[in-house]
Amino acid sequence: MDLSGIEAVCRNLKQEIGKAVIGQDEAVDLLLTALLARGHMLLEGVPGTAKTLLVQSFAAALSLDFGRIQFTPDLMTGDVIGTNLFNFQTNEFRLTKGPIFTQILLGDEINRTPPKTQAALLEAMQERGVTIDGVTYPLGDEFLVVATQNPIEQQGTYPLPEAQLDRFLFKHVLGYPSRDEERQIVARHGTGGATPKPRDLGVTPLIGGGDLATMRDAVTRVRLHDDVVDYVVDVVRATREHPSLEVGASPRAATAVAVAARAYAAMKGRDYVIPDDVKALAAPALQHRLVLSPAAEIEGLTAAAVIGQVVDQVAAPR
Repeated sequence: MDLSGIEAVCRNLKQEIGKAVIGQDEAVDLLLTALLARGHMLLEGVPGTAKTLLVQSFAAALSLDFGRIQFTPDLMTGDVIGTNLFNFQTNEFRLTKGPIFTQILLGDEINRTPPKTQAALLEAMQERGVTIDGVTYPLGDEFLVVATQNPIEQQGTYPLPEAQLDRFLFKHVLGYPSRDEERQIVARHGTGGATPKPRDLGVTPLIGGGDLATMRDAVTRVRLHDDVVDYVVDVVRATREHPSLEVGASPRAATAVAVAARAYAAMKGRDYVIPDDVKALAAPALQHRLVLSPAAEIEGLTAAAVIGQVVDQVAAPR
């Protein structure tokens, strides 16, 4: 598949997902970019902004298996990855796989479970495999984690540690839809059930696993010129010197921006990255990897706003 083919496929996927989810074009773009870049995504939004339906529709349009874990304070590691249970009839242990054995995994309210259970995802997200009783089981190259968290309800939550946040390629904050979009949502979903399914809304599979592998192979041919590499490095290094940030972005963050920018360029049908690709992805790729200074928090600044300042200050190549 050439890059123009990828652009067409991504456009069709967005239209297919749009049958179920209205007004989340940026989130769909980032999900597609994360999928092509073999990354994971953290969605933050208040209840009722279609986070679950978005991920379900995304998996349905891609013909990938969907799994969901509702994270709770009493969730154990074995509840996520599975465990070996002894079979008294055969006198041997048998693996009972957990819900993590899927392709598109929705980790709902991930910050509601203790750090030990959160850590169960670390190996899976980094290595695409899990280790149970010393044996490693692969999860497949299509494995993608989309985790959600509620920004307004903090009681009984466990903030994600930096090591966990760093495993997510993007963090995207879902806002409320516009009035026109909300009217479309009510008109489309107001006559059906309370929990619509993608297939009931007309979402059908457009591609299979083989197509995804071909698309990812094409992304590896997207060029990252030296001047764009310099630009990525300069943006990331500028975060370490910004007065509103206590901790700036790491070299791994710079690599993540570059990898994501190549996938994003491929979605646009180009075989080269331009500075605008970096600008478009800077906030979702970096905001969860930074630590605001106390003064910035008092002023009400957000990490995304500070990244916007950094991007404005760093000269882009022409």
